[in-house]
Amino acid sequence: MKMKEDSDKLRILVTGATGFIGSRLVKRLLASHDYKVVCMSRNPSEVDELFQTTGEILEVVKANALNYSELVQALKGVDIAYYLIHSMEGSSKDWKKFAERDRIAAENFAKAASENHVKRIIYLSGLTFPKEENLSEHMRSRREVGEILKKSTAKVTIFRAAVILGQGGGSFQMLQHLVERLPVMICPKWISTKSQPIYVDDVVTYLIKAVEVPETIGREFDIGGPEILSYYEMMKRYAKILNKSLKIVIIPVLTPRLSSYWIDLITPIKASLARPLIDSLKHEAVVYDNSIQKIVPIELKGFEDSISSAIKEGKRIKKVIKKQKTSESINKKILIISLIALAVVGATYYFIDDRNDVYEPIWLVLSGLWYFGIAVSLFFVKNGARLGSMIAGILGWMTLAFWLVDNIYLIDKDSAIVSEAPNIVMTIRNFVGAVVASLVIASSHNLFHKIRLLSI
Repeated sequence: MKMKEDSDKLRILVTGATGFIGSRLVKRLLASHDYKVVCMSRNPSEVDELFQTTGEILEVVKANALNYSELVQALKGVDIAYYLIHSMEGSSKDWKKFAERDRIAAENFAKAASENHVKRIIYLSGLTFPKEENLSEHMRSRREVGEILKKSTAKVTIFRAAVILGQGGGSFQMLQHLVERLPVMICPKWISTKSQPIYVDDVVTYLIKAVEVPETIGREFDIGGPEILSYYEMMKRYAKILNKSLKIVIIPVLTPRLSSYWIDLITPIKASLARPLIDSLKHEAVVYDNSIQKIVPIELKGFEDSISSAIKEGKRIKKVIKKQKTSESINKKILIISLIALAVVGATYYFIDDRNDVYEPIWLVLSGLWYFGIAVSLFFVKNGARLGSMIAGILGWMTLAFWLVDNIYLIDKDSAIVSEAPNIVMTIRNFVGAVVASLVIASSHNLFHKIRLLSI
């Protein structure tokens, strides 16, 4: 098959080229050799690093969708543009501003596309019932972006998808880390909402076929996998794939805000990203219009096959980024060792302390809770959840204060904790324990801020 000359190739711009969907789309477009692919990014160096092994000549333009003049330059000579931009990044304090940023970005893009006579825009949106009005902020924003893009002179194709299964996707990351890290889950009622998950490669296939199939021009399509499942069912079936027992308790009082903070502590997903995603899960997200299956007939991957493929991909990615996680890995090992050391030092109370108070019921109960806290912290630290670091930090500060206060008799001559002051051996032990507790505090603080989305 003769390849097209560069002058005959469609010039296709991909926004969000380093993202979950964009990176896969670029690779597939490059592999076809039929298009001139242009990647738009705020950080071109990230694009070069991501695609440096493709062997293809890749054009990269630096542009921020919030900067209109940069968009005009980026869209020059472009025939088709993929709009894969969303603004759910940032701190938890300003997460609500994502809708405003999305609106400005879409308006800039529509205007710049019209100015450059872009022929088509292909946009990936969220799946909801078409006439539903009581939408979450996230889904309302996704719908609004589509309406804004349609105001351009370009023909706009919109695909609406629910949960997209694949490494790097926010919804999948929540599912993956919750199931893999927790033996028991207390969940809100939104996990019973029906959804139609779809594998990421199937989404990318639809996006590419939209360029090849004229019947998709200027139309909107629902896309979803072959099964309708609740998040509860997805978690149960994921656990079954892992041969893991998973207990799920549903309660009605866990708000989206509390849920997002819990997600932040258990998974690498930021609360600012988890909040709009969780808000959207109150909507049933199933395919109402199956017309795309007749226009673009593809064999859709089922849930189990999608999860298995995503797990395999995760293992490959772990090998690639292992060297990049050296700092996180070192802090994790230091924290685990220091927590074990803390438990060992604490045990000496029952070997070298000659005070009878430590055997009273209240102290035995507190000691048991302390050891339970260390065990829980070790469990979550080992599994890469920020909750483990947070618990370790709290235990470290409490233990440091307790052991230093136990030695206050050196200044005040009286014991501040029990009826008797510690002996000289215990005094030295308290100072050694304080050093260990300080190490727990430092390593837990460092690890807490290093565990994020790139940690798979």
